[in-house]
Amino acid sequence: MHALLEGLKAVAEPTRLRLLALLTRAELTVTEITQVLKQSQPRVSRHLKLMVEAGLLRRFPEGTWVFYRLAEDGEAAGLARAVTALIDADDPVLSEDTARLETIRKARADEAAAYFAANASHWDEIRTLYLPEDAVERAIAALLGEKRIGTLLDLGTGTGRILEVLSPLAERAIGIDTSHEMLGMARANLERAGVQNVQVRYGNILRLDPGALGVVPQADVAVLHHVLHFFEHPQEVVVQAARLLAPGGRMLIADFAPHGLEQLRESHAHRRLGFADREVEAWAQAAGLSLVETRDLPPAGTAQLTVKLWLLEKPKGAATRRAGEAA
Repeated sequence: MHALLEGLKAVAEPTRLRLLALLTRAELTVTEITQVLKQSQPRVSRHLKLMVEAGLLRRFPEGTWVFYRLAEDGEAAGLARAVTALIDADDPVLSEDTARLETIRKARADEAAAYFAANASHWDEIRTLYLPEDAVERAIAALLGEKRIGTLLDLGTGTGRILEVLSPLAERAIGIDTSHEMLGMARANLERAGVQNVQVRYGNILRLDPGALGVVPQADVAVLHHVLHFFEHPQEVVVQAARLLAPGGRMLIADFAPHGLEQLRESHAHRRLGFADREVEAWAQAAGLSLVETRDLPPAGTAQLTVKLWLLEKPKGAATRRAGEAA
């Protein structure tokens, strides 16, 4: 009773109700929230603090940034979901908030696209700033083992290097990327390597149309190689990728362990500063997958970042959905 009343008190205010509606759509920092709500940072911070204390929101520090999102568990989480389900999406105030949020998202996307276009020609060189790429490639191949792969998907393929490395194990390999510059580099690299069983396609991995891309949602392996730290909602990428896996299919994620190199946000368009095992395991559960194995690849030489590998698996009896269908 007490928790319910505290939760109801916490949402019974116009700005806090707007916050609740906003954070059902996105995981945001205080600065981003102030841009949407057009209110001062101290005022927004007070509202957020009250809602966190009531259990409606969760606060996740990451370097000098703090992200806020809707609570996923606890007594007040159900209340938060129930209240947001009652909110009229066509309310004029909320519609304006949504429009400003989309402006912020577009600015982020444009910034990332400009970065990828500017760095397409030396993307592999940028990656070696963290850990020698051949060490990561060997670890990926070892974790997947020597079992033959029917269909391999490389999501966010970049220069196509993972396709080249894993193509000997696959009957068919497909790389997807949203950067035309990256795809141009991938095609050139794969042609130069003489790889025959690989193709690359333009596509947004959050909104894949398997039919239009010629991608059957029955992949045996999907790889996300240094991709997730560029996304505002990496869990959405994992959920979408899981829908392309066949029952018994595997997903391999290669990314960074949590770190504090803030400069990567400005210099390399990183949205997230690494991921903890518990976070990846929560994504796996949300996507209907199980976390099978993890591996740490500590930094070498002048590198400062630890690369992590996570191997996820889809249950053999799981039904396969087309990307975009509701879970």
